[in-house]
Amino acid sequence: MAGRVQPVLAGVVTALVGFASSFTVVLAGLRAAGASDAQAASGLLALCVACGLAAAWLGWRHRIPMSVAWSTPGAALLVATGAPPGGWPVAVGAFLVSGVLIVAAGLFPPLGRAVAAIPKPVAGAMLAGVLLPLCTAPVRALVELPAVAGPVVVGWLLLHRFARRWAVPGALLVAVVAIALTSPPTGLTGATLAPSIVLTAPAWEASALVGLALPLFLVTMAAQNVPGMAVLAGYGYRPPFGAALRATGLASLLAAPAGGHAVNLAAITAALAAGPDAHPDPDRRWVASVTAGAGLALLGLGAGVATALVAVAPPILIEAVAGLALLGALATALAAAVTDPATREAAVVTFVVTASGVTLIGVGGAFWGLIAGCLMLLLFHRRRPSADGQEKSTPVQGNRGVQADRTPQHH
Repeated sequence: MAGRVQPVLAGVVTALVGFASSFTVVLAGLRAAGASDAQAASGLLALCVACGLAAAWLGWRHRIPMSVAWSTPGAALLVATGAPPGGWPVAVGAFLVSGVLIVAAGLFPPLGRAVAAIPKPVAGAMLAGVLLPLCTAPVRALVELPAVAGPVVVGWLLLHRFARRWAVPGALLVAVVAIALTSPPTGLTGATLAPSIVLTAPAWEASALVGLALPLFLVTMAAQNVPGMAVLAGYGYRPPFGAALRATGLASLLAAPAGGHAVNLAAITAALAAGPDAHPDPDRRWVASVTAGAGLALLGLGAGVATALVAVAPPILIEAVAGLALLGALATALAAAVTDPATREAAVVTFVVTASGVTLIGVGGAFWGLIAGCLMLLLFHRRRPSADGQEKSTPVQGNRGVQADRTPQHH
């Protein structure tokens, strides 16, 4: 009996931690992209349901704990980029195009390999530049709202020291208490707390396709799907990458008209369902990922309440909680960016351009940071002499560990 309950409990914990740790990032991103409160709540609900469906299908079909989540770095990208020209409908159009690209990467392995081949220092630096604005929010909140933000940061520090898994959910709980104590009693009056779907007709602008859809696709692939595969590989699984991309890409397409930005393999919470704490037998851990998907779908029913709380809170406080949730991702991205001295300068250029938030011809800094970093690698590509006196190019390592559909599953 205990063996049956263990993966279910692990799945419940995975869903709770995944939702509570980053739904503030999603809401901040959707609102920054031009969504109203109702549209942002719809987007969060759609993402929860789409993630749940994809996780249930992948886990049941392949008997592998392939946890699915929304793209947290993608939401941070929306915050950094802001509303595109044309507003929310254009953002929804960009979400659809990003989903199409994810499906295409699953159908055509060379496209997936091309994304995985983006040099890790450049990909890490681009992600770090995207995350930096949100990760500075806790510092700004401490200066602007010390009485409210101080307990949130202290709670996060204490839990990060003694119960790291619950650090962000704990900080969120402290923030909710602070909001309840400081907001007027009528703050939630008129708010729509019941779950609802608000569909938006998409629109397309060339600048948004280049400046939002393409970076969203690249960030989701490089910062979520590829690391998600690496986490599973670390626990001895070899899941079909193409099938995962097709399922999450279709889930992204399903969620986009309702406001969802991107669905992908989980990277941050994947270990909760794939590790030994989920079940001693690796062949039984898929139950945890399926349970996590079902739990996340149910948590989506609270999207209206979550959005209403965020709406009455000081924006800097919500950004501070989101920033605390992303500090670990920022540290990982920075480490990947500067590890190799040969590519360090290119990574720094990528980081600086991306973090600057510049917009040129309607295209945001993430795209230009990627371009700048790749140009730096091409211009300063070092050559070393070989044993026969001929010059040899020093290879630039891309992301490794991506497996094709033909690889065997874990036994």
